[in-house]
Formats: sequence, C-alpha cells, structure tokens
Amino acid sequence: MVDLKKLQKEIYQNKVNKGFNVTDINKEFCLTYGEVAEAYEAWRKKKNDLGEELADVAIYLLGLSEILGIDLEDEIQKKVCKNAKREYKIIDGVNTRVKESDGENER
Repeated sequence: MVDLKKLQKEIYQNKVNKGFNVTDINKEFCLTYGEVAEAYEAWRKKKNDLGEELADVAIYLLGLSEILGIDLEDEIQKKVCKNAKREYKIIDGVNTRVKESDGENER
C-alpha cells in the first residue's frame, strides 16, 4: 500500500529541489486543472499515455495539498466513509442524494 502522507511530502520536496512553484496557490490550481485536461484529452483521443497523465494529476494534487498543509490521505479516508453512508435515488432520471450520513434528508 502506498503511504500518501510520505508521498505527499516527497512530491513537495521534489518541487522545492527542482525550483518549481510552491507559493502561488492560484498557479498550482491552474496547473492541476491543466493536468486534468491533458488526462481527458489522452482518454478522448485513446492515447497510450493516459496512465501517465492521471499520475500527473495525482502528483499535482498531492503537491498542492502539501503546500496548503492538508493531509490528503486523511481527507480521502473521511470522504470515502461519508460517501458510503449517503443514500441516492433516481429522481426524474437523475441520481440524487436523498440522505446524508447523519440521517438528515437532503431533499
């Protein structure tokens, strides 16, 4: 299993070592968005580098998380648990959340 906390720190350190941006948050969001677009294009055009493009997305996301001081591994685990407890129902052809994890109705 990959240790995302360790990987997040390694990615950040690589950015520092190579002189990449670690201070301009707006730029990092834009670069991350650009990597998502590249991954989409690779998928859409059936290119053989889709896996590499998805890896770039993850790398940028982990780097951004470290810059912002967010433990992405912990946040992912919490969100997966939250999503597992949500309930959905098809309403008018749309999969709609009808219950939150705390039991409150969404609709």
